[in-house]
Amino acid sequence: MFVMHQETAAQTSLHVKHSGKWAVLTPGSCDLTEQRQQRWRKAKEGICPGSGFLSTQSVCGMAAVWQQVLAVDARYNAYRTPTFPQFRTQYIRRRSQLLRENAKCGFEPGLRRQYLRLRSQLLALRYGPLSEQSSFRASSVRSSRTTLDRMEDFEEDPRAQGARGHRRSVSRGSYQLQAQMNRAVYDERPPGSLVPTSVAEASRAMAGDTTLSENYAFAGMHHIFDQHVDSAVPRLQFANDDKHLLACCSLDGTLSIMTLSPSPPSVKVTLKGHGGPVTDFAWSLSNDIIVSTSLDGTLRIWNTEDGRCIREVRDPESSELLCCTFQPMNNNLTVVGNSKHHLQVVNISTGKKVKGGSSKLTGRVLSLSFDAPGRILWAGDDRGSIFSFLFDMATGKLTKAKRLVVSEGSSICSISARSWISREARDPSLLINACVNKLLLYRVVDNDGTLQLKRSFPIQHGSQLVHSIFCPLMSFRQGACVVTGSEDACVYFFDVERNTKAIVNKLQGHGGPVLDVSFNCDESLLASADSTGMVIIWRREQK
Repeated sequence: MFVMHQETAAQTSLHVKHSGKWAVLTPGSCDLTEQRQQRWRKAKEGICPGSGFLSTQSVCGMAAVWQQVLAVDARYNAYRTPTFPQFRTQYIRRRSQLLRENAKCGFEPGLRRQYLRLRSQLLALRYGPLSEQSSFRASSVRSSRTTLDRMEDFEEDPRAQGARGHRRSVSRGSYQLQAQMNRAVYDERPPGSLVPTSVAEASRAMAGDTTLSENYAFAGMHHIFDQHVDSAVPRLQFANDDKHLLACCSLDGTLSIMTLSPSPPSVKVTLKGHGGPVTDFAWSLSNDIIVSTSLDGTLRIWNTEDGRCIREVRDPESSELLCCTFQPMNNNLTVVGNSKHHLQVVNISTGKKVKGGSSKLTGRVLSLSFDAPGRILWAGDDRGSIFSFLFDMATGKLTKAKRLVVSEGSSICSISARSWISREARDPSLLINACVNKLLLYRVVDNDGTLQLKRSFPIQHGSQLVHSIFCPLMSFRQGACVVTGSEDACVYFFDVERNTKAIVNKLQGHGGPVLDVSFNCDESLLASADSTGMVIIWRREQK
């Protein structure tokens, strides 16, 4: 018996081949006896001993290689309904949706690779072999559910388990090797063209041959929050993998958690307790905790449901705390930077410093960012330097690796790390705001976090703590987009693949310098905050 699972927008069915004949089984099939209906339901829930049915969950194992499966489908997409191109776009979008939903299931890599091989063989039988065969690499999807920024080219390796049992991921290729490969490809390709990879066609199919300007066109303001009016809002961020939950901190000493649905948008809870301006905060991966830093010298851990302060950790030097970030693979650990040039790893469960988890920079620590696997930490100070540190997963120890002086005396106020600059090429990069009237894009060239300037984009930025971000779904676009605030009260979108006229969009509406920007997980909403305390939610145009 051979079983094939088929899922459509209307229903789920099992295609069963027995004794050379195919039968389609659905929950409402009139020819099913009650016993067979029970067996069908059990087959949907798990493997039913003796039934011969393959469970839906078993088939879901293919989702860990959904990028490669999508690439296969995209390569054959031109053969589907050649006279109805709009159907092909609709088909590939639906395939991506189903594969991403099933990516939440965790199964053995062998099953995933087997599905990929079978899928390729079936498509080849249906449409004929392609003239050029693609090679596919097995990859695993990290546990962060949907955000593409957190999907790395890693494989599970039992040797990558830390001494304390924390799950780790090990890259199959070093930053240095990847950087060399990328430079070779960039040198050979025409200016402004995309890097050809096995997933490039899937990326173009998902984008629907639309431009970045079309993808990032906004219809206008969705809502304005002004609960922090007259006090600057230095940071704001959507919750992880969430469309409607947003938080911000203010120099008035409070934080706000806002919900954008159901309508009308409202402030869900206000976090009160700091005795001074709040400088930074971070969501935990599960969104149940927020950590925040303040000029009052404390790190606070908050319950996001009721706004209760769970713990308060005072800086042992009684210095102002300026920035913080979670260790991405172990949210028990938070890294904090202070005004006395010190960097410190803190265990938020105990409120104690981690032994060996401290270091000193050349100035006040203003910005922090980990790479996605959590192996490298970058820290920026107000003297214009960026330091890279190697992070020991098992112990929390920091080892200083490299230093780059971006501009002597200029504040490094924002660092964002990304392993994939676009879906067309894996290119580990850092996005930097450094008070030099430019947004800077650096390439990570080795395993020590060494940086090499790749591009710069003109903005007005000379003194304020302005921040920028990578677009979370840039993997599905043609080109690659970044967004930044600016001291001219505008929000700018830049295409990092364009050599000229890189500005994709410009949003105007703030009454002061825009300090921070944040996308929700599906890019349908963008939030921006300014020095007057105004938070604007922008809605993207519906196509």
